[in-house]
Amino acid sequence: MNTIPEDYASVEDMLRAVRPTEPVYCLHTAATMSNAREFVNGFPGRVLYAVKANDYPAVIAAIHRGGVRHFDCASLPEIETVMSTCDDAQCYFMTPVRLRGAAFEAQTRFGVRHFMIDHTSGLAPLAAEIDVTASVIFARMAVSHPSAMQDLSKRFGAPPEEVGPLLQAIRSAGAEPALAFNVGSAVTSPEAYRHAIGMAKAVLAELSFDIRLIDIGGGFPKSYPGFDVPPLGEYFAVIRDEVSMLPGARNREVLAEPGRALAAPAVSAVIEVLLKKERRLYLNDGMYGIFWELRFKGHERFPVRAFRDGQLLTGDAASFRLYGPTCDSTDVLPGEVELPADVRPGDYLEFSSIGAYSLTGRTDFNGHHSDQIVTLAERT
Repeated sequence: MNTIPEDYASVEDMLRAVRPTEPVYCLHTAATMSNAREFVNGFPGRVLYAVKANDYPAVIAAIHRGGVRHFDCASLPEIETVMSTCDDAQCYFMTPVRLRGAAFEAQTRFGVRHFMIDHTSGLAPLAAEIDVTASVIFARMAVSHPSAMQDLSKRFGAPPEEVGPLLQAIRSAGAEPALAFNVGSAVTSPEAYRHAIGMAKAVLAELSFDIRLIDIGGGFPKSYPGFDVPPLGEYFAVIRDEVSMLPGARNREVLAEPGRALAAPAVSAVIEVLLKKERRLYLNDGMYGIFWELRFKGHERFPVRAFRDGQLLTGDAASFRLYGPTCDSTDVLPGEVELPADVRPGDYLEFSSIGAYSLTGRTDFNGHHSDQIVTLAERT
């Protein structure tokens, strides 16, 4: 691996200084901070960053500097990363399934107070590890909507008719009960949140006690080429209106767990063209690397531009199919991309808005894995 300096003014500046043989992942801290600040200012409640989307410490730090103080974590290592990166962070252990002893460690070492279950069988093991009287325990309700690219209630979530008794059991155990759900990943319509909050309203109406915290999960989408979604403001407006009509607590607060919506602008990937066969380009990164999430339903492309000799490459465009460097026949990106027709081996492609589910998902299959991560002063 050829190690390169860690900081550059721009992609052009980096490519003029070096010709990297491995993929280079570029951190855009200013754009990440601005994006996080916009979400925090627009969302009508408490924002928890879903660390699974990108757990790289510099990305977490930029999101924190953008105003996010709460973090949705699914494991003890994620909690450790956040707490070692941000002095005043508050972590939430928001998964119904944890390694034995993890909840105890989370609470005693890091002061975690918020946990989750989705079945009565999960309450006793959790209560055995934590001080329930100092804790909030969310009951996760199963809910889905056809506008979500992935249904996140196939594995987790209690049927709505079981949520009321589950909340009562949490309350009887001595913890503060709270309600949670997740409408899915990359939700393409704000109506999904209207539907889910409507289901929550029916559950709350049957309770004899108030619920202070409602966690509506993540799913906030990002537009990509060929995958346009409404602006986040439309989602926030629906959520604000629907939550205002929920029965019960006057001091209610709504929580959200954005991952992609906060992390997407954080990273771009600079990839070298290795081989050209007519309209097929073979790259030094692929579906087992930073593009792994393209295997799932949703967008098929990222914004892309080409460089030659450290300069932006322009000219008449043509459509190309992109292939990764491994020997596996499935290592092919799903959507064609428009690039200058004379792109050739030795040129570089920069794929932007790739910060979500990229660094956290890449593998070392066939020995292809890059740890070349640099910081750019600004996006060009």
